[in-house]
Amino acid sequence: MLILASGSQSRKNLLENSNIEFVQISGDFDEFSIKDNNIKNLAFSLSAGKAKNVLEKINKLKLNINSDISSFQILGCDSIFEFQGRAFGKPLNKKEAFERWEKMSSNYGYLHTGHTLLFCDYVEEEDGTMIKINSEINEVITSKVLFSELTRLEIQKYVDSLEPLSCAGGFALEGRGGKLIEKVEGCFSNIMGLSLPWLRKELLKKGILA
Repeated sequence: MLILASGSQSRKNLLENSNIEFVQISGDFDEFSIKDNNIKNLAFSLSAGKAKNVLEKINKLKLNINSDISSFQILGCDSIFEFQGRAFGKPLNKKEAFERWEKMSSNYGYLHTGHTLLFCDYVEEEDGTMIKINSEINEVITSKVLFSELTRLEIQKYVDSLEPLSCAGGFALEGRGGKLIEKVEGCFSNIMGLSLPWLRKELLKKGILA
């Protein structure tokens, strides 16, 4: 059983469309507690923090995921867009989103997604059943995003849709922003927050069919 440690709708859609069985549990991890000037390291640390936060939540609330299984996996992900050496999270407002897109038009950047996969087992403790980490896999997948040349009117229309304000980097490949992206080099699904080929590969290594 796979647990997606995220409230992300795009990651949920990716797993559902791939016919991967999973349970979605959102945590309350404080992303601002992690500071790192290295963008890839930051993406890695945030993904690990999210996965382990959900594990703590399950143990604290004594959630019984499935009484018929003895082990499961927790997947944590976090995406950060890098443009000209700077980390771009979600734009704070429409003004910032517009200014970003003016710079990104006819340019390119890199989408880094940290992936953390925890392989967990139920362990009988004297004070009750607990869930502990058997093994952990971490990797940051990077995809290059090349943007189309856009007019100011096109940028303004996209910003007015408000979609950029809820997305890392200020764009959503699976949404209205998809028509503004010229090309993707690297893993396609990674741009939407989760590398499905990576997940499949790591699960298969453990003898688990995705």
